[in-house]
Amino acid sequence: MTANPVSVNSNACLISPEIGQSSIAPAHPPLKLGVLASGSGSNFEVIAQAIQNQQLNAQIPVLIYNNPEAKAAARAEKYGISSILLNHRDCKSREELDTKIVKTFQEYDVEWVVMAGWMRIVTKVLLDAFPDRVINIHPSLLPSFPGIRAVEQALAAKVKITGCTVHIARLEVDSGPILMQAAVPVLPDDTAETLHARIQVQEHKIMLGAIALIAESHQKYCD
Repeated sequence: MTANPVSVNSNACLISPEIGQSSIAPAHPPLKLGVLASGSGSNFEVIAQAIQNQQLNAQIPVLIYNNPEAKAAARAEKYGISSILLNHRDCKSREELDTKIVKTFQEYDVEWVVMAGWMRIVTKVLLDAFPDRVINIHPSLLPSFPGIRAVEQALAAKVKITGCTVHIARLEVDSGPILMQAAVPVLPDDTAETLHARIQVQEHKIMLGAIALIAESHQKYCD
């Protein structure tokens, strides 16, 4: 009896475009990333760790978080990164929040914005301030299953493959040019928790891969 290859390796995935060996060019100034996070900040820490390990020619001048209970702030402190709470509950509109975000990022000379588990819909205010320089990560193979509870959507649809996507943010939620994707198999006994855990492993990989591509393009532009 032949074993099911997916059952043998439940972490099997396909990343597109393929991630090669990362290399940095110290002679170039690092790409300045402003990170937005609402929760645990695991994607944020993966980026910070890669920078610390000199796997990315980038730096994070500041992390902005909107939830006072977000664990991302403690992760920022661990890496000596400034973190600022901008509680959306204190703002009268999404535009007011984004105006505060833009002001903060501009004060820190941020060049690109990374939404790493940012659970707020962004507005024209932020996107116009950083045109085509705001990226988002989403736990599905977009354009499939946009919006909230993407993992649950995939399970309900009984798809055999789902995954995650890093893309340039647009006003329409979870739309915009795709930078990198990773496919993840859905197993027969998967729950939302087990599937999301395997997707998150791939999220960390493609987030770093996408930022590396951006940093490489930035260096060529500087040349």
